[in-house]
Amino acid sequence: MKEFQYEIVKNPEIFMENRLPAHSDHVAYKSLSEMNTGKTSYRLSLDGVWHFHYSKNVNDAPDGFWAKDYDTTPWDRINVPAHIQMEGYDKPQYVNIQYPWDGSEDLRPGDIPEKFNPVADYVKLFTLPKEFKGEKICISFQGVESGFALWLNGKYIGYSEDSFDPAEFDLTDALVKGENKLAVRVFKWTSSSWCEDQDFFRFSGIFRSVYLFAVPKVHVSDLTIETGLADDFKTASLSISAATTGSGMMELKLLYKGEKILEGKIPLSTSRTTTGKCDFEKVYLWSAEEPNLYELYLTITDTRGVVYEVIKQHIGLRKFEMKNGLMQLNGKRIVFKGVNRHEFSHRNGRVPDREELIQDIITMKRHNINAIRTSHYPDDSAIYELCDIYGLYMIAENNLETHGSWEPFERGIETEDFVVPKDKDEWKEMLLDRIDSCYHRNKNHPAILIWSVGNEAFGGSVIYEMSKRFKEHDSTRLVHYEGLFHDRRFNDTSDMESQMYPSVESIKDFLKKDKKKPFICCEYSHAMGNSCGGMHLYTNLTDEEPRYQGGFIWDYIDQSILKKDRYGKYFEAYGGDFYDRPTDYNFSGNGIAYGDRTPSPKMQEVKFNYQNISVEFEKSKFKVINKNLFTDTTEFNTVLRLLANGKEILKKKIECSVKPLSSKTFTIPSEITEEMLDYETGFGLTSGTLEFVLIVSFELKEDTIWADRGHEVAFGQTVLKKVVKPFKCNEKLRIVRGKNNIGVHGDEFSALFGIMGPGLLSYVYCGREMIEKAPAPNFWRAPNDNDCGSMMQQRYAQWKIASLYASVKGKPDNDMWFAEVTEGKNSVKVAYRYYLPTTPEAECRVLYEVFGDGTIKTTMSYDGVKGLPDMPEFGMIFKLNADYDNLTWYGLGAEETYEDRKRGGKIGIYSNKVSDNMAKYLMPQECGNKCDVRWARVTDLKGRGMEFYGDNISFSALPYTPHEVENAMHDFELPEVHYTVVRAAMQQMGIAGDDSWGARPHPEYRLPAGKKLEFSFSFKGI
Repeated sequence: MKEFQYEIVKNPEIFMENRLPAHSDHVAYKSLSEMNTGKTSYRLSLDGVWHFHYSKNVNDAPDGFWAKDYDTTPWDRINVPAHIQMEGYDKPQYVNIQYPWDGSEDLRPGDIPEKFNPVADYVKLFTLPKEFKGEKICISFQGVESGFALWLNGKYIGYSEDSFDPAEFDLTDALVKGENKLAVRVFKWTSSSWCEDQDFFRFSGIFRSVYLFAVPKVHVSDLTIETGLADDFKTASLSISAATTGSGMMELKLLYKGEKILEGKIPLSTSRTTTGKCDFEKVYLWSAEEPNLYELYLTITDTRGVVYEVIKQHIGLRKFEMKNGLMQLNGKRIVFKGVNRHEFSHRNGRVPDREELIQDIITMKRHNINAIRTSHYPDDSAIYELCDIYGLYMIAENNLETHGSWEPFERGIETEDFVVPKDKDEWKEMLLDRIDSCYHRNKNHPAILIWSVGNEAFGGSVIYEMSKRFKEHDSTRLVHYEGLFHDRRFNDTSDMESQMYPSVESIKDFLKKDKKKPFICCEYSHAMGNSCGGMHLYTNLTDEEPRYQGGFIWDYIDQSILKKDRYGKYFEAYGGDFYDRPTDYNFSGNGIAYGDRTPSPKMQEVKFNYQNISVEFEKSKFKVINKNLFTDTTEFNTVLRLLANGKEILKKKIECSVKPLSSKTFTIPSEITEEMLDYETGFGLTSGTLEFVLIVSFELKEDTIWADRGHEVAFGQTVLKKVVKPFKCNEKLRIVRGKNNIGVHGDEFSALFGIMGPGLLSYVYCGREMIEKAPAPNFWRAPNDNDCGSMMQQRYAQWKIASLYASVKGKPDNDMWFAEVTEGKNSVKVAYRYYLPTTPEAECRVLYEVFGDGTIKTTMSYDGVKGLPDMPEFGMIFKLNADYDNLTWYGLGAEETYEDRKRGGKIGIYSNKVSDNMAKYLMPQECGNKCDVRWARVTDLKGRGMEFYGDNISFSALPYTPHEVENAMHDFELPEVHYTVVRAAMQQMGIAGDDSWGARPHPEYRLPAGKKLEFSFSFKGI
């Protein structure tokens, strides 16, 4: 066998040597009883501790370390599987589009860095178990980034590139008795790395499992299972094609929940391809709603009947097809309610364990997500099996992205020759090989409905050939690719039109002009930081336009890595925190789940927008719209809850049968109306508000593998009745007109106003000072990531200045402005004019009306100035003592809500700690807002504090001001907590989310520019 030649690492036309053909991911056991243990004796894991040596480039790497007599005992030790960057070597580097070597070495596609291109050398010593004796022995590397050479006992075995697909080699001829020495050299960057420019942290090393496997004399090396369904879905077929060696028999048995469906025998073919087909009638269809799985058992025997292998394979019966221009599953138009999912763990990088995978799947199911796009490479095999079992549709993506090669071309700073792969033959075979690997390993998973040739790699003939290769392999699935949007010469590359981050209007316009294909958003609702505003506009479109068949949120989990700050406390680190340069900083934080895998506040909105049952209310009726394809609403408990001022006063189950893809109208039960009348009579409202809310919930009837009985899958809500009686207060007031201050005193409180400002100086309730600083107008919020991307700070900088430097002293160099005091019968009004240092100049007014019980009604008004932009927020800001660290509110919850992200908020009474409202976005930013708040209380541990109330106000209580939040790049940079900062506003503009590099909140979710604004709320001590 020839020796390894380093030059092949630089050659895109040589991407493997001596690698075995790709095959299905089935597992063979020696017997049925062994299968029941879940461990096969045909495999020997090599995971664990390996000898390790790190070099910054190949010239510094030890020569000949693979030799049998080369002593590596002085080397370091490292865990396998793991990225070397997570084990203390090199450093994690996050870049999005740009290649990680950009600015360090000037490279053309196919070249590799020479000065810094880390080489990781591994050695593992092993002795074969007795049961492997006499067998053919192979080795499987499930994932190595990005290329590696392999030696056994000094003999060169082979070479492979392709980080995310298995690479296997035959070791038999190089094995020796006793101890064997396995040596692996891993190159961080190879020529193939030009095709692995995914938006992720850049790592290297052996990051997935490694194992030896014995190949028995009678053996199934590859298994292809295809199912067919009759047009009426009443009969099914099962086709088996297996690559086999040896003579004997394949005995098969198909079961469904223990019931035998069919059995038979197929002689092993001497042509090495064994095939068989059979039909059956007991049909249980697979879908995300009802993931019915059969169990196929294959027993492989020799001619004497001796069992050599037992294989178990899940079978899902489903028909996915393009019909009448629509994608259909089992005869029904499908809507993808999906997410993109990077394989990531904040503890281990791209090495999540099985428990983390299951946590992801369960969280998705609980939040009505029905589909995953494996962005942008094949994941560990386990996730495909879990999607089969739990029921999630998959776009299975091939390992390809070359974003950094064509983006400079589109910017006009590079030639078309820089684009990879386009029409270049030197990249073709390597990429077709990746298609083969992606297909063969994953082909038997029913969860996969669509193959994707890759992501953001422009277009061209090579990618078209990749699409054709998928279709040659598989006629039962469709093929996806978005990038042809940039190069329409080969429009048949993708079976569906797929685009990233189009506006809803542009989707509508496209579908008016082009009716050839259905449309999906393979990426949309960019979930960076506090985002996903306006997501409902896209999900609404799936109901309005049949050819728009859904999309995949970018993305599922924040790519963050646990790191200790200078005080020794762990925090979620992002790009740049490892002194990695170049970097794209916190652009790695786009998840609807945090790095610790817990749902972020955005998930609440995702769950509502993706729910399969909607409720529409009209007077005394409500309509239930069942968007499930196969599930009747009788599968759920339908529960009506009546709330009075946020408290549940009636709960009632009703019978609700609405067939899939249909709707039905129900009359609100008379019990609800009668209970409202009785409650209103008993309540005896003299002033204030009495509000009745009806919530219709759909809950699981039985436990499932992803949620317990009672889990709510969908809800709708409406305000049935609202009774408002004007506030009245006849308690006496005492007014003291001082030389500089106005004192207003009641039996339980006193308030002090500055005649010359800066406003309400003191509010003492029951002997306690309640405010730390005079309340002030506020027009600013800490910019979220979308704001930064759309240059909100530059557009709205005047409103930040106005918030910081509003003055009641009048305009500079002009006469003073004084408080205006008006005494009424049972109240006192104190009004202030605020000069706002904007261009053009502006004013706002704040009117405090003080009542004898301590209530202060606050009215803020602004006449609007032409030439000034709309503002981020219109409201007042208060500083309270940090002891007031408990928040209770009646409004939308339980998570934060915003004008363009509040459909998922449910009306009710909620409580948390003020600190809980600091969402764990990677970079501190606007968070914690509550929409449609009727009242909110901020209290200390004894229940003392302040109550704020109004008509559906926007409210937040945080430990920091917007400016303190804005100044921090990480949570640990926030100052010590000194205050509880309350903001009560008429409205805050939406948080946006169509994308994070230019999209603003939609106009309907912004405050009007140049128009009169007026807003009232009240506060009072508790």
